[in-house]
Amino acid sequence: MAVTIKDVARLAGVSQSSVCRALADPARVRPETRERVERAARELGYHPNRVARSLITGRTGNIGVVLPDLANPFFPTVVKSIQTRARGFDYAVFLSDTDEDPAVEVPAIRALAKQVDGFLLCSPRATDEDLRSFAGEKPIVVLNRRITPFPSVTADNADGMRQVVAHLHALGHRDVAYVAGPRTSWSNRDRLRGLRAATAARGMTLVEAGNVAPTVDGGAAAADLVLAAPVTAVLAYNDLVALGLIKRFQARGVVVPEQLSVVGFDDILVAGLVGPPLTTVAIGKEQIGRVGVDLLLELMADRDSTGTARRVLPTQLIVRGSTGPAFR
Repeated sequence: MAVTIKDVARLAGVSQSSVCRALADPARVRPETRERVERAARELGYHPNRVARSLITGRTGNIGVVLPDLANPFFPTVVKSIQTRARGFDYAVFLSDTDEDPAVEVPAIRALAKQVDGFLLCSPRATDEDLRSFAGEKPIVVLNRRITPFPSVTADNADGMRQVVAHLHALGHRDVAYVAGPRTSWSNRDRLRGLRAATAARGMTLVEAGNVAPTVDGGAAAADLVLAAPVTAVLAYNDLVALGLIKRFQARGVVVPEQLSVVGFDDILVAGLVGPPLTTVAIGKEQIGRVGVDLLLELMADRDSTGTARRVLPTQLIVRGSTGPAFR
């Protein structure tokens, strides 16, 4: 037989309305009452009905996550971390994949708005103006992008690029190329700024090979342009682009890294499993998800608490077999 609020109230020695308040809005009851109710609920194995709780509190108990491409191995790791962290606070996660289409993001957010208490926007592609239209409607935390007035969690892209450039410079590389990601990607622009600064500081030449889709096919499409440039190393927007470059280089008979070094970004699982294993910049994907949930929960509890919060997470160069001494 299912345990009810009436059973919890009887064991705790309080009214049914006190049980509702203690479980749905603990701040409205005295600490000793809350403790008695929670202890009784644990003993009886009672779990409050999410729909009923939402009617009392006006909250759904759900978090919305909007991301550009779930097929990109970077995002499932972030989402898994978000789900694990949210579950620990009794929140469910609603997910929307926009297929790298900025025009889909705003409708996706609006479609979820009534079903969630707040949003985590992962690497959003929509314009600043479009995203700011949601300011004040729902608590929002942005991952892998910075946009006022939302709290954000980003990686230290500039330092990641600095580490890559220092590594390549030590190997004798002086002329390098960069294959960029989507023009609408904040991370791409941030990485390019860091790369430009790092190469200029060391007197290196940087060839920008244009923007491609953040996929293996995108990297393969840019490979011939890289081979036509007088460079000894190429840096890619992400690991998928880097793997596409290597695939095309191998088809053209170019040996990596003996003739051309390749560097990725993100350190997805497959990066260390391919041949040659990919040198890349590791980002704390699990940490991004955890920190994002924590910021969002703080914001939902107090809309003024983290309005300007910015968390910048460290990056780390992982040296593997795709980089070597500059080809002479």
